[in-house]
Amino acid sequence: MTAVICGFVISLLGGAYYQISGPTGAMAAVLMSIVAQYGLSGVFTATVMAGIILVLAGILHLGKVTAFIPMPVITGFTSGISVVIALGQLDNFFGTTSQGSTAVEKVLSYFTVGFSVNPAAVLLGSAIIVFMIVYPKKWNAVVPASLVSIILATAASLIIPMDIQRVGEIPSSLLLPERFTLEGLDLVTVRGLLAPAVSIAALGMIESLLCGASAARMTGVRLNSDRELIAQGVGNILSPLFGGIPATAAIARTSVAVKSGAQTRLTGMIHALVLLVSLLVLGPVMAQIPLSALAGVLLVTAWRMNEWHTIQYIFSHKFKGAIVKFLATMIATIVFDLTIAILIGVVAALVLLAVRQSHLEIHFDDVKPQRLQHPEDPVADRFDNAEVVYLTGAVLFANCEQITDLAGRFQGRSAVLFSMRGVSYMDVSGAQAFLELLRQLKAQELPVYICGLSDSVRLMMERSGIVELLGEDQFYWSVERALHA
Repeated sequence: MTAVICGFVISLLGGAYYQISGPTGAMAAVLMSIVAQYGLSGVFTATVMAGIILVLAGILHLGKVTAFIPMPVITGFTSGISVVIALGQLDNFFGTTSQGSTAVEKVLSYFTVGFSVNPAAVLLGSAIIVFMIVYPKKWNAVVPASLVSIILATAASLIIPMDIQRVGEIPSSLLLPERFTLEGLDLVTVRGLLAPAVSIAALGMIESLLCGASAARMTGVRLNSDRELIAQGVGNILSPLFGGIPATAAIARTSVAVKSGAQTRLTGMIHALVLLVSLLVLGPVMAQIPLSALAGVLLVTAWRMNEWHTIQYIFSHKFKGAIVKFLATMIATIVFDLTIAILIGVVAALVLLAVRQSHLEIHFDDVKPQRLQHPEDPVADRFDNAEVVYLTGAVLFANCEQITDLAGRFQGRSAVLFSMRGVSYMDVSGAQAFLELLRQLKAQELPVYICGLSDSVRLMMERSGIVELLGEDQFYWSVERALHA
């Protein structure tokens, strides 16, 4: 029901034609904790509340949050999800049953508990994989290989007797018996469900926007993030009215749609209508689809949804920071869950950024008249034995020691000129360290000139008292202007 209602509404209103929405496994932990305390009615109420939060997030333009997630993190998330999808289909592919609640635990149980393989299931799943690989690409834009393979596999399994698992009985009601109502809803319940609702909204936001970012890289069409959040919110408000649960953009279904040649938002709407027809009319037929055939389709999709070109680019060029972000996010997605994976990926990116930004390049040079625009100018005589200090990078808390260590370097010099055109940023700690350095140079009665400041660094120097300490006449646009002045 969630896939039907949200699949149609969110595709109609969403931020890009390729987004396919519905229920996802990432919500499982949050929903189970709500059911344990409030029952299924609590899930419905929390879903409506989460939908309202998502609509507000879209109105407040919070969709740009993905701009702060680096490309290797998105690529790692996509690869991690592809591995999770593949691991989750091994039971169906081999026609067996594993133990454990997560994909990793189920795979480990194969080695600890053991499992029996169903040859018919493996043969059918393998045939699907081979068929999808050799299926001509030009045909795929007209009739998707995934659809053709499922039809052929179902027909073959009905003609040739096979002892394999199938989809099974499908409900045939448009309105489920349990659904959201205002009856029995009170302020205490709403207050208790606020935190779970925020978790559902946050997870839905991150998963939908990351799915959009990943699919945008596949299609080259940018996602309208704010519109997508509003669409997700509306879908989640409507879903519980029919008995549905929270929905987000689903990376597996979106990837299948993109790889099958999706061109307009009708893809998601037709997908929802086909599900509805399947629910009401084709239930007995859909019930006969072999699970191993579906597993074969998803295994191929999981392989293809990886951004292999980007992965190859990162590793072949040996971008160490990008490799760390990619692997950290991918492994965390497989081992933990989406929210933790994104958190780890973003934290890793911020740490690497802080390490890089903390590197301040400092170069020294003597004043040389031949480099001036007018070498015959006697300016060099006035600045005999002066030194120019070139700073490049950000002056931060992490490199304050480099600044303070300069104090003892200028003994015997006639003047010091700081060329700071390469300084992009200065924080409070860096400003304090620079202020202390200037105080020591002033105590040595050494003339100091500051040259080439950006507006932001100049503002920080004004606020921190550096301009007041030196005086306005010690600041110049360039070293050459300071010398001629």
